[in-house]
Amino acid sequence: MATDIRTRPPGDQEDQVVGRGRRQGSRLFRDWYGALGQADANGEPTAYVFVMGSCAEVLRAFDFHMVFPEINSLQTAVHRVSLDYLNAAEDSGYSPDVCGYVKADVGVHLRDRQHPNGVIPRPSLVIATNMCNTYVKWVEIWERMYHCPVFVLDIPGQRGIGWRANPGEAGFEADRRYVQAQLEELIELASRISGKPFDVDRLVQAMEHVNRMGAAWREVLRLNQNVPAPFNAMGDAITYMGVLSAYRGTELGAQYMEDLRAEMEERVARGLGTVEDERFRLHFVGTACYSHFRRFLELFQNWGAVFVNSEYLAYAGGGLDRGIQFDTSRPLESLAEQLLLTGQRSMSNMFFSQDQLADTVRDWHADGIVYHAVKSCRTVSTGMADSREYLVRTRDIPALSIESDLVDPRLWSEAQVKNRVDAFFEALGARKAAAAAGRR
Repeated sequence: MATDIRTRPPGDQEDQVVGRGRRQGSRLFRDWYGALGQADANGEPTAYVFVMGSCAEVLRAFDFHMVFPEINSLQTAVHRVSLDYLNAAEDSGYSPDVCGYVKADVGVHLRDRQHPNGVIPRPSLVIATNMCNTYVKWVEIWERMYHCPVFVLDIPGQRGIGWRANPGEAGFEADRRYVQAQLEELIELASRISGKPFDVDRLVQAMEHVNRMGAAWREVLRLNQNVPAPFNAMGDAITYMGVLSAYRGTELGAQYMEDLRAEMEERVARGLGTVEDERFRLHFVGTACYSHFRRFLELFQNWGAVFVNSEYLAYAGGGLDRGIQFDTSRPLESLAEQLLLTGQRSMSNMFFSQDQLADTVRDWHADGIVYHAVKSCRTVSTGMADSREYLVRTRDIPALSIESDLVDPRLWSEAQVKNRVDAFFEALGARKAAAAAGRR
């Protein structure tokens, strides 16, 4: 287990506030993968879960390790080896059109779970939600490979544009009881697999840690409304979100986010931005191209642009950006409620996002939106063209559309992406200059 960041000696590099989030995040990530690598040898239970609806609070009560396949697949791309795993999956019969995350993960399992960051343990339990339509089919792959128990949590989500049910309303309460009954079944299954009785006090403790983590994370995001922005929501935030998932429900995770908030407050107080000369502020929709992640970011940073927010922070951040606050006096009811609200918001962000996007552009003082359509992820990419058209025409928000993939380097065309990015910034620069001249 990692050393508690609050007990490091004075003068340690970790005490240097600026840059501390990346340093601590990288260390925590290494520790997390190190613990996963020892799980099988130590006979410790492991749950395969997803970043949306991980049920981490329940699993912490039974000492499960958690494996996040999206993070594993993303990391193969960041390490520039995703093609090896994609080829292994395609050679075994998976179509090129299948989600790149799925294929990279399958490749890891076909290679005896050897991952660039260490050995991935076998699953003792698999948990999926319906927040992504791929999850339910993805877990069937592990079920066939390992004959492991699979639990699918069905969370009622968004049912149309502008639709929302609120706590206390009859429809919401019916949905809450439905989700709570499933959580009770999950607790029974987790207890049987782990051999440990359910301790509600441990569940409450995990929920309290999540409350602290969420409160700090929301403040971190809000601080990026400042000019210049203290962090890049597509570069730095990948590290932050990794900790959000891997350490959710832990003291380490809560303390990390509180330290990160302090760092961002320090950056704002000193006027430190994430780029040397901030010229453009952007909101991002979709996921980045992780197989060329550094270059992807450079194409924007070279224009003095910073991503001040991202939809990815919403639907891949476990709902912690939108006000999760557990009522620990009624833990199971509150957990079910927050899963419902997270489901609503996740579906809104993916399928009915246009008005939320306009609000984010306004609140984070963004100059425009970048849409990145991903060839192998129809869930994320469907509707992007309509959303862009709506915002350009009805809200006069400049928007750029580019295409590549999550993890497949074969689908990256730097010349094509660079031409579109450069043309977008030239037009955006002219627009800003005309606006400035009009104010004089």
